[in-house]
Amino acid sequence: MRLFATFACLLLSAPLAAQEVVSGIGGEIRVLDKLTGAVTDLTLANGQSESIGVLSVMLGDCRYPADNVAGDGYARLIIHYRDSVTPIFSGWMLASSPALNALDHPRYDVWTLRCMTALDDGTASENAAD
Repeated sequence: MRLFATFACLLLSAPLAAQEVVSGIGGEIRVLDKLTGAVTDLTLANGQSESIGVLSVMLGDCRYPADNVAGDGYARLIIHYRDSVTPIFSGWMLASSPALNALDHPRYDVWTLRCMTALDDGTASENAAD
């Protein structure tokens, strides 16, 4: 038991390697209206917002691991209900684990699907993360 505790302390005290991330040109967000069952996918550029129903969804930034373009993307979302000044959600949402930091709303679910990346030839591709 003492050996296990020592090993655990060594692992926890070791510095974690920081992973370099890259900002994509935008992202894809999915919105579910739980009342009607309607699913809508929004493709937003960084800084762009779009209204869906009574929600206004703004994508602040979408990032993904630099060494793994197909890796887990995450997006900074700001979501407003109707014309409210105070957002009902403001934070980062991981594409693979949206429940870690989820929108808490009785009617709508919103989650990040993937980031969009810029290619050298000027076209865009999707960073699949779902």
